[in-house]
Amino acid sequence: MTKLATLRIDGTTRAVRLDGDTHVDLGYADLGAYLAAGSPEPAADAARYPVEGADFAPVVPDPSKVLCVGHNYRNHIQEMGRELPSYPTVFPKFADTLLGANDDIVKPAETDALDWEVELVVVIGTQVRRATEEQAVAAIAGFTVMNDVSVRDWQFRTIEWTQGKIWDSSTPVGPYVVTPDEVGGVRPSLQVTTTVDGRVMQQDDTATLLFDPVFLVRYLSTIVTLRPGDLIATGTPAGVGHARDPKVYLVGGETVVTEIAGLGACTNRVVKDA
Repeated sequence: MTKLATLRIDGTTRAVRLDGDTHVDLGYADLGAYLAAGSPEPAADAARYPVEGADFAPVVPDPSKVLCVGHNYRNHIQEMGRELPSYPTVFPKFADTLLGANDDIVKPAETDALDWEVELVVVIGTQVRRATEEQAVAAIAGFTVMNDVSVRDWQFRTIEWTQGKIWDSSTPVGPYVVTPDEVGGVRPSLQVTTTVDGRVMQQDDTATLLFDPVFLVRYLSTIVTLRPGDLIATGTPAGVGHARDPKVYLVGGETVVTEIAGLGACTNRVVKDA
């Protein structure tokens, strides 16, 4: 099984590969640099770090871009009262928004409408522009988990969502990047789940995505060059707090677990901004 991560080690970060109960140092500061170098094998005498107590950084701490897709599960589109889209709805995030898989989510003092969104994330392994089907498949290094935490009151101030999606240190991503061969290929069928304090809020299967990972790589690479370490978040299923009646938001004190079968989970405590 190939599982890759970026760990925080002694005040810096290291790209690693899971090997039993240890993480093997891959020789690069993070997975973005490792993928850009062509994903070489680690040195025979590479350092090893215990899995127990690992401090996960965002899988790619400083991607050149994070592209996110909204309205990509039929049931979520319906719960939000919208029509099925003909094309992907795309918005950006930035490196400053990312958190490690087990980091605290700090609820901004400026919102009372903090929401959860479990998402399958495509991790790009090779540079690609205007990808063919074959090039898109080859460009997918693997998949990981994101909680696309949304500040709903700011998101819906205008018809353009970005200001509700890019809050500093708000978006857990990780813990591992898992290669496609371990999860059934580049169009995987994987259960996605969100729980809040143990209560299931979201549950669906990535096979029901309207626009699948390969399509998204082709579509987005038509617009902009995709580079090693870039992240594509593929959208969230039904069950977000904003669509409930009455609405349910994160207020602080909750534990949110966003999990995808075969990939792992982001487990995050919500704390109030000091």
